[in-house]
Amino acid sequence: MKKIGLLSDTHGYWDERILHHLAGCDEIWHAGDFGSAAVIEALETVAPLRGVYGNIDGRDVRQTQPLVQNFELEGLRVLMTHIGGYPGHYSPAARPLVAQERPGLFISGHSHILKVMPDPKLGLLHLNPGAAGMHGFHKVRTMLRFEVANGKVQQLQAIELGLRGEVVKR
Repeated sequence: MKKIGLLSDTHGYWDERILHHLAGCDEIWHAGDFGSAAVIEALETVAPLRGVYGNIDGRDVRQTQPLVQNFELEGLRVLMTHIGGYPGHYSPAARPLVAQERPGLFISGHSHILKVMPDPKLGLLHLNPGAAGMHGFHKVRTMLRFEVANGKVQQLQAIELGLRGEVVKR
C-alpha cells in the first residue's frame, strides 16, 4: 500500500497547508502547472515526486517533468497528463492515450475544478485535484489524498486548503 498526495495548478505557490496534508505520503503526484522549479524542489523534500508539466510551465520545469506519466504502482496502471479532460470529454491529445494505455486511473489538472469521476465505459477512475495555487478562477484551493493498494484507489479524501487569495500565517 502507498499513500499518495495529489495536487495540480500550484502556479508557483506553496504554503504550510500543502505541506501539512502531504506529511506521511509515500509519493507526491503533481498534474502540471507547477509554475516554478522551486515548487518541484519543495515537494521533493517531502516525498518522491511524479509530475507532468503544464501549459504555463517554462523551460525550468519542462527539463525535469515529462508531458505524460505512464506507470504502474501497487498493481494499478496510472496515466497522468495536465490537459486531459474527463470521462465523456477527454481532450483530443488524451483520448488516444487513454484508449491505448487502458489505465485504471487517469489523472489530469488544468481545469482548476476538483473532479472524481468513474468512466464505466473505459473501466477507469478519473481524478482532477483542482488547483492548489492562488492564480485562476477557482474559489477554494484543493488537493486529493488517497491510498493505492491491490490495483485500486482507496481512502480517497478531498482536501480544502482555504480560499484562493487567503494568506496563510506562519
